[in-house]
Amino acid sequence: MAISRAERVLSNRLIRTSAFVLCSVLPAMFFCAACGAPGEPTPPSPPIPAAVTDLAARQSGDGVLLTLTLPTRTVTNERLTEPPAVEIFRGAIKPDGKPDNKSFRLVYTLPGALLDTYTNEKHIQFKDPILPEEIQARPGALLAYRVRTRAAKKRDSADSNTATAKVFPVPERITTVDAKVTEGAIELGWGAPKKTSAGATLDGLTGYRVLRGEIDPASAEAVAHDIAQAKWKSPLTLAAPAPENSYRDTLFEFGKTYVYVVRSVALTPEGPVESDDSAQAVVTPRDTFPPAPPQNVVAVVTTPPGESPSVDLSWSINLENDLAGYRVYRSDTEDARGRLLTTDLLPAPAYRDMSVQQGHPYWYSVTAVDRAGNESAPTTVTADLTQLSH
Repeated sequence: MAISRAERVLSNRLIRTSAFVLCSVLPAMFFCAACGAPGEPTPPSPPIPAAVTDLAARQSGDGVLLTLTLPTRTVTNERLTEPPAVEIFRGAIKPDGKPDNKSFRLVYTLPGALLDTYTNEKHIQFKDPILPEEIQARPGALLAYRVRTRAAKKRDSADSNTATAKVFPVPERITTVDAKVTEGAIELGWGAPKKTSAGATLDGLTGYRVLRGEIDPASAEAVAHDIAQAKWKSPLTLAAPAPENSYRDTLFEFGKTYVYVVRSVALTPEGPVESDDSAQAVVTPRDTFPPAPPQNVVAVVTTPPGESPSVDLSWSINLENDLAGYRVYRSDTEDARGRLLTTDLLPAPAYRDMSVQQGHPYWYSVTAVDRAGNESAPTTVTADLTQLSH
């Protein structure tokens, strides 16, 4: 069927319109496709540690001891790969008891790589030292603290809770602690302080607190000069309060190495406060104390029919806890210890000598020996075989 002229005109217009639409739409489609194409990679956001929530503060000598738990996760609950740095801020409290947010200033930054130095029983502990003169000028001043942690240079955590501590003048530091080892105790002594650390007259001294820790003996020489060099087997803990300027530690073991420090205690309107730690006393007690001589030593000569004579020795048991055994010596003269009859230590307080001969007097010396090898003075008895008939 033939197409009319009108139909051909309409067809040509539709073709032109379609071509125009395609020319307009296709570039836009290509442009939008280009918008969705991958470009330069977006750098990951730096991790932000979760905020500290358990910051605590209390006076410790001439300063404030801060304690906190280090965060291990970010605000998005991802695990931190390294310990974050800790930033410590000190501020003030308003008269209405609220923190003065504008007063907080950064006073210390603890690098994450060095936090092991401040770790004690899974907590970070850091002492903010305060000049004694400042405390003396404003006794009872209330200090406020906050901390932030940082895992990246420019992204701190949120502020921690606010912790406060009042500070009062404390006794001056004890500079010398003398130690003496006796058989039953390590005896400590020190001079009683007369002034505060700022030089004022000391009032309200109530006693002392003695702390003891155990260290690796290899670090003893270094610790004697710098307690920070200690390689602790057990950290400093309170051994006992002491009402006077002396203390006897009876709960020690020979051969271990101990560190002692003493703190003076004074009473303030808010309760007791302690001085800074004294100079440390490093003690490695050695057992150089022999047991007591055996008591009630008896020698009995026996002559069974048809047999050679023998001498039976017996004595009372020694009461030392570290007793290792006994030794027996025999001499032909009264004033000499003679030769050792027992090559091994006797575990029991008895011995039979079957190497004696009739017609001879013998002198026996019995000693006690402890586990450290210390030997007691001898106890001597005589066995007279001169009266025996041949």
